[in-house]
Amino acid sequence: MTAVSVARRSVWSHIEKGPEDPILGLTLAYNNDTNPNKINLGVGAYRDNEGKPFVLECVREAERRIAGTMNHEYAPIQGVPEYIKVSQDLLFGADSEVLKNHRVATVQSLSGTGSLRLGFEFIKRFFGDKIQILVSDPTWGNHFNIIRDTGLTATKLAYWDPVNRKLDLPRLIDGINTAPDGSVLMLHTCAHNPTGMDPTKEQWGEIMQVTKAKRHLCFFDTAYQGFASGDPELDAWSVREFVANNVPVMYAQSFAKNIGLYGQRTGSFGVVCDDRLQMEAVLSQLKILARPMYSNPPVHGARIVSTILADPALNADWRKEVKQMADRIIAMRSMLVGALHDAGSLHDWSHITKQIGMFSFTGLTPKQVERLREEYHVYLTGDGRISMAGITSKNVKYLAESIHAVSA
Repeated sequence: MTAVSVARRSVWSHIEKGPEDPILGLTLAYNNDTNPNKINLGVGAYRDNEGKPFVLECVREAERRIAGTMNHEYAPIQGVPEYIKVSQDLLFGADSEVLKNHRVATVQSLSGTGSLRLGFEFIKRFFGDKIQILVSDPTWGNHFNIIRDTGLTATKLAYWDPVNRKLDLPRLIDGINTAPDGSVLMLHTCAHNPTGMDPTKEQWGEIMQVTKAKRHLCFFDTAYQGFASGDPELDAWSVREFVANNVPVMYAQSFAKNIGLYGQRTGSFGVVCDDRLQMEAVLSQLKILARPMYSNPPVHGARIVSTILADPALNADWRKEVKQMADRIIAMRSMLVGALHDAGSLHDWSHITKQIGMFSFTGLTPKQVERLREEYHVYLTGDGRISMAGITSKNVKYLAESIHAVSA
């Protein structure tokens, strides 16, 4: 081997192998497991009652309609115009004042993750890197990665009461109130990830009042609209209420879960502005930020979304299908609690049915989670979060018996 080849190889020798992603790494371990009883409760993707990936019929129909009729030219930096309109209509309501008065600056981005990253880049550029980002504890793990890699700092707010397994509203309010004025408060629009425990409307009102008094900016992560309760209007209530009360609002929106477009990376980042002139200024800056990051977004998923939501019949079909998905998850919650009782568990598992959305924060300890993986081939994240979509009528009994075995 020559000296030159050795030198070339050594350039990279300081780079060490990094850890697997804590969630995606679970899927790798699950795929390598040969046990026939194995269950994957880690990945945040909907599965049908057979445990299979699910494609909505309205998506199939939209793909049939656009197949062979579209070119593959670049989308504008802002994104597919029809998509921008329907995504705004879904979140705010087509008749909302902010849309009628052209107050919302929206750019299509790369699903929820890319939309969050664009949003934090916007915050950093126009509010500085010293601004505090207030994040619920716990939250979706990737929030911290995105905030860190943007060059901002996340400050944890107490959210979950692990003893009583419910929202810790007094400590959450206290954290919002003691943060510096004008911080950025990250909120989950619905289906809080990972706890599945959303504030009630009354609790949202308390959060909103202290947020407004502190002049915080709100950044809503909207990943589950329609998928949580089965009602897209109900699931958007928090965002619409904050906007109606003139709280500064930004949002990241994703269609991965509620339309099943996981791999299409279809999302949006938006800012609710005071008037049209301000909206145009903000939109111009968002496009400037997007250009060097990804230039312009992918079009296929956006065309599917706009085809579905702009057509009254397909829109109605989608609402039926998203409710069916939500209802299956709600049913699995009740079925799991019942199976735990049947297995002989004497613990109170009622928090599972009080929670909403794809995930449940079970309260299982890291040691119990490890036993579930090693002894029972049940895969979930170390904090005890399970994806309810991974539970089926066929595996729920085995799952309940396994949880009882490690928690008795």
